[in-house]
Amino acid sequence: MGAPVVHFEIGAANGDRSRRFYADLFGWTVTPFPGGEDYGVVDTGSGTGIGGGIMQAPEGMQPWVTVYVGVDDLEKSLSRAEELGARRVMGPAPVGDMGEIAMFADPDGNILGLFAATREATPAEQ
Repeated sequence: MGAPVVHFEIGAANGDRSRRFYADLFGWTVTPFPGGEDYGVVDTGSGTGIGGGIMQAPEGMQPWVTVYVGVDDLEKSLSRAEELGARRVMGPAPVGDMGEIAMFADPDGNILGLFAATREATPAEQ
């Protein structure tokens, strides 16, 4: 079975501005993530594709856009990525009770995320 892209994320220089921009541009609904005021969960309203999030980039970090790939085992996937020339960037780290995330930089420096679910996300969380 393949590893699907399950989530996108936009790390913005100005989180509030970017949440308004994408909501206005595409008609997305962006709601605060419970307990994470700086993270807005995106519902595209399309019924297809994936949901995502728009967040304030931490101070000192450049803005980014990344995708998260669903995997069964974060450590196994991170180790394999490293064997293939990637560099671990963060994680694994918990995401509430939904699962864990990790990130790596591919050999060209592109940042990709990994997500291992411990439960099915509700539509508002996707």
